[in-house]
Amino acid sequence: MPSTETIREADRMMTICNACRYCEGFCAVFRAMLTRRGFVETDLTYMANLCHNCRGCYYACQYAPPHEFNVNIPKVFSELRVETYQDYAWPGFLAALFRRNGLVVSLAMGFGLGLVIALTLALQDPAIVFGTHVGEGAFYRVIPYEAMVWPFGLVFLVMILAMAVGVVRYWRDTAGGIAQDLSLPALIGGLWDGLTLENLRGGGGGCNYPDERFSETRRWLHHFTFYGFMLCFAATSLATVYHHVFGWIAPYGYLSGPVILGTVGGIGLLIGPAGLLWLKWKADPAPETSSLRGMDVAFLVLLFMTSLTGLLLLAFRETAAMGALLAVHLGFVLAFFLVLPYCKFVHGFYRLAALVQYAMERAALAKKAG
Repeated sequence: MPSTETIREADRMMTICNACRYCEGFCAVFRAMLTRRGFVETDLTYMANLCHNCRGCYYACQYAPPHEFNVNIPKVFSELRVETYQDYAWPGFLAALFRRNGLVVSLAMGFGLGLVIALTLALQDPAIVFGTHVGEGAFYRVIPYEAMVWPFGLVFLVMILAMAVGVVRYWRDTAGGIAQDLSLPALIGGLWDGLTLENLRGGGGGCNYPDERFSETRRWLHHFTFYGFMLCFAATSLATVYHHVFGWIAPYGYLSGPVILGTVGGIGLLIGPAGLLWLKWKADPAPETSSLRGMDVAFLVLLFMTSLTGLLLLAFRETAAMGALLAVHLGFVLAFFLVLPYCKFVHGFYRLAALVQYAMERAALAKKAG
């Protein structure tokens, strides 16, 4: 469970906020706050995951440091979110991976690269690895289809299962009492807020990030990252249909659906993570927990490198560099799959669950008022 100290501090701050209410129009957190007279642990966990860390409340607050009340909602909610990920991680003994997560993700990248490159060089003739291959099945001449798909697919499915178990457990604890209010409109409302990142608008002018000035930059960089990832996922899914339904074997033409989707998505996954890393480097450290910076940075670097190596593989797939680039790219992909449930990636699913719960609460309040 989240530490008593973190819960106590979050409760203290939200009690002050609930008495003040200056920030009530800023984001969903403060509108959810208004429906509560007190804050139990599950309420605080829910609101911490509803928070998008826009920092508007920190810069607007008259009780923020150096005031003796020391109200710093973005900082304490960031700590509480990570404790949420640890608390609901499955299997439980892997919760420790969230501690010093930057190191964990870095080790995963080293392991993934080392394993795939070592196996490729050990099991394949170097003349094939460093040779030039073109046409249908070129990739599979270096790494056989079965070796590429089945191990990676199994790891991916296990990691998705682990992440799903954690999110379901979180939902059961935080939204279980109003589960009967789940409806299609509430689900759509939560999804819409998530897909548009409505709560990264802060009080209306965008985030106060990296400093006290209002800006939409962080919101747009998150869009590049999320939709870039989704386009890459769509490219992989479409390629699977091409292979298994139509019998069309990769690599595909430059104007084919998988390549177009993957290229556009890959560019988004360069722009988004690089921009977010730049913002993080410039960011005011006061509203954040320095111990969590490694988690954010490592995940953004992993996304960036996965995308960069994929685009390089596309650019040089008809040269002798293809085999080495394929092994390197798959190494980053393996690392990404291995850390999926135990890195910053999970925050999107917990936040989406919180947004759906918030939509349910709004619908329930509207029904009661009507």
